[in-house]
Amino acid sequence: MKRTVKRSGTVFYTYIVECRDGTYYTGYTSNLERRIKAHNGKGPGAKYTRGRGPVRVVWSKKYKYLAYAMKLEHRIKQLKRKQKEKMIKTYETERP
Repeated sequence: MKRTVKRSGTVFYTYIVECRDGTYYTGYTSNLERRIKAHNGKGPGAKYTRGRGPVRVVWSKKYKYLAYAMKLEHRIKQLKRKQKEKMIKTYETERP
């Protein structure tokens, strides 16, 4: 039987950031604001984003369960750039 991880009151995010060089990085976190600061050099960010900052969030989705956020991150990382761009464009038009 699979268990789904949930910390009481914790929200998890899957996100895509655009780097200064125009590339995309996808990740997951329980604190999106802190993670973006880390990517931008104010803490231990991902190796990929070092030297590519500043980064900006172009897409994110909130989950109650860590496992869901991790699975989505993996699926997004399998996408081609054009597919990610389509996802981002749809997200931008749907946001209030």
